[in-house]
Amino acid sequence: MSRKTVLLTAPYMLPFAERFAPLFAHYGLEIVIPEVEERMEEEDLLRYAGQFDGTICGDDRYTARVIEACVPRLKVISKWGTGIDSIDQEACARFGVKIGNTPNAFTLPVADTVMGYILAFARRQPWMDAAMKRGEWQKIPGRSLSECTLGVIGVGNIGKAVTRRARAFGMTVLGNDIVEVDHVFVAETGIRMVSLEELLAQADFISINADLNPTSYHLINADTLAQVKEGAVLINTARGPIVHEEALIDALRRGRLGGAALDVFEFEPLPTGSPLLEMDNVMLAPHNANSSPTAWERVHWNSIKNLLDGLDIPAGDLQEWEI
Repeated sequence: MSRKTVLLTAPYMLPFAERFAPLFAHYGLEIVIPEVEERMEEEDLLRYAGQFDGTICGDDRYTARVIEACVPRLKVISKWGTGIDSIDQEACARFGVKIGNTPNAFTLPVADTVMGYILAFARRQPWMDAAMKRGEWQKIPGRSLSECTLGVIGVGNIGKAVTRRARAFGMTVLGNDIVEVDHVFVAETGIRMVSLEELLAQADFISINADLNPTSYHLINADTLAQVKEGAVLINTARGPIVHEEALIDALRRGRLGGAALDVFEFEPLPTGSPLLEMDNVMLAPHNANSSPTAWERVHWNSIKNLLDGLDIPAGDLQEWEI
């Protein structure tokens, strides 16, 4: 078996590289591991152009320029996770580069994260905790979720899971999507599908669960934020560029929004000078809503399988390696 070279850049997999080293060696794969903070940008990847046959990557910027520079040697991009918006799919199709991912990989932990944010803002626990630790005995008013309306933008796998959780807490749920949502799910959950304008005007909490694509880029902007119910809380666990961050900051400063919970950002890592870091009504996380040992393990192995398939290497039974 001729040795092939793999560029391993997926941040969630890098800490376990030694664990998978015997498996890669068994399949004749030489692993190259660059230094990665969050993702490889276009210029970072171009330094490795022509040097690898496949990759297991995170949200690396596989632009058309990168794809063209990496072929014909590059055969497969195995994305660790679900979203492939950072990969130029048209360029991959043009040059015959296969793309692999793990659909529905993080539905449960992300949906749990959304509900965690909703509960935190409704019941005000983080703020009461902070006040108590400052020596203040301050009763901060909260709300029951049964008194609140949730707007779900993007009713795919994660949006559906969020809806089921919210309904279990007695919330009224409004949904919006560019594709028709299965009528069985609508009947099962009682979600009411409405226009984006109606959702923004009525929702106390707005959860973004859409894919990043040309129709969702900066979907939340100055114009749409002007339509939001005053005091609503925006939650984004999907993709940062769906929200125009500058407009969001302005809406928070003006009190148009009651708060925001953000796991993703337009630029990651979030710049240290971002005004979001100074806002008391904003909860932040470092793109970590997918956190789940069980989900991560499944994605590790599926990413390896997709890599081997893309390199036309018979994988056999990978379960014997799963330790």
